[in-house]
Amino acid sequence: MKRSYYIVGLIMLTFFVISFLTNIIGPLIPDMITGFSLSLTLVAILPFAFFIAYGVMSIPSGMLIEKYKEKKMMVVAFIIAFAGSLMLAFFPNYFSAVFSLFLIGCGMAMLQVVINPLLRTAGGEEHYAFYSIMAQLIFGLASFISPLVYSGIVLNLKQNNQTNLFLSALGKHVPAQLPWISMYWLFAIICLCMITVLLFSRFPKVELNTDEKPGALKIHLLLFKKRVVILFFVAMLCYVGTEQGVANWVSQFLLTYHGYDPQKTGADTVAYFWGLMTAGGVLGLLLVKLMDSRHVLILFTAFAIASLSAGLFGTGNVALIAFPMVGFFASVLYPIIFSLALNSIDEHHGSFSGIMVTGIIGGAIIPLVIGWLGDHIGLRSGMCFLYLTLGFILSIGFWAKPIIKNKTIKLFGKKKSSQQA
Repeated sequence: MKRSYYIVGLIMLTFFVISFLTNIIGPLIPDMITGFSLSLTLVAILPFAFFIAYGVMSIPSGMLIEKYKEKKMMVVAFIIAFAGSLMLAFFPNYFSAVFSLFLIGCGMAMLQVVINPLLRTAGGEEHYAFYSIMAQLIFGLASFISPLVYSGIVLNLKQNNQTNLFLSALGKHVPAQLPWISMYWLFAIICLCMITVLLFSRFPKVELNTDEKPGALKIHLLLFKKRVVILFFVAMLCYVGTEQGVANWVSQFLLTYHGYDPQKTGADTVAYFWGLMTAGGVLGLLLVKLMDSRHVLILFTAFAIASLSAGLFGTGNVALIAFPMVGFFASVLYPIIFSLALNSIDEHHGSFSGIMVTGIIGGAIIPLVIGWLGDHIGLRSGMCFLYLTLGFILSIGFWAKPIIKNKTIKLFGKKKSSQQA
């Protein structure tokens, strides 16, 4: 297929929006606990509802792409997310929040199933690791902006800012005791804008190779019989669980153990977590052009484990630096895991992509486990569960054997054109 930079650009924009909508949950958790009077386990059900949608929607979405194609699937995905955002905006209570986040998660799952194989095809298989890390960079940028937007909107609403027409309009529709609900009005507007962009965009015809098309259910079951597929599915579950386990609980951790304000310091720390993930992505883009991506994975995972340890057991000032550094070192893990996975089998990449995206349910399971452990043995001990998930990710660098490796270059001399990961 002819490479399509239009598709690559549209995918990058979609990654930005997915991240903006997804990664606000962590900064909101202290507000949700206070606003709805929740235990750690009950509040953990909210991100659980969001990420379990990936388990429900990913494989069916992969099969639906064949019939309805990319544009229709993306429009429907944003319509579902739009409906979910409006539900919580109009009915701000715990039960509507659970269902709302599930709907938004369904929309995000559908989008990820569409855009991941498209990125591999439109950008080129040999450049997939590079484009994946670029997408992670954009993902991190949006995640950095999202908590800062939340903090700015909430603080201005509390001060009853009448000079800004947008904030003034929001203030009339948001309960005074739940100013964070304003984010879901904003999400509804963003989804509506994306629907409009997609409807008025001309999609070039994109023909996926046979092996890149999502297959029938029997293909997915066949893939699950392969050991490498199961291992990479678990790897994806561990990665997203780790990412969300830190992002969702760090604000509450800083409040519980160090007394930091969640709407300012907590939100800022989560923003820096995602911001440094962006910075780490820049370094990752360079390193995967110079090194085997498995070696990059081992190096970054080891430093992520060290940073997590400093955050959990260091002083308050150390924690404010260490937790964002976990984001820095986690920056390359998702794209490298995904690219190693798809490049480790020689067929059915579309179906495998659906399975990998299903692994995002780790974002539902791991934070819930942490919340449950936190209610019983303390949040710090609960977050130690992340050592298990990071340990499994570290092991990938030793057992992964990709068929196609990432293309690297030499700093001196000729380009290295061997097929390397």
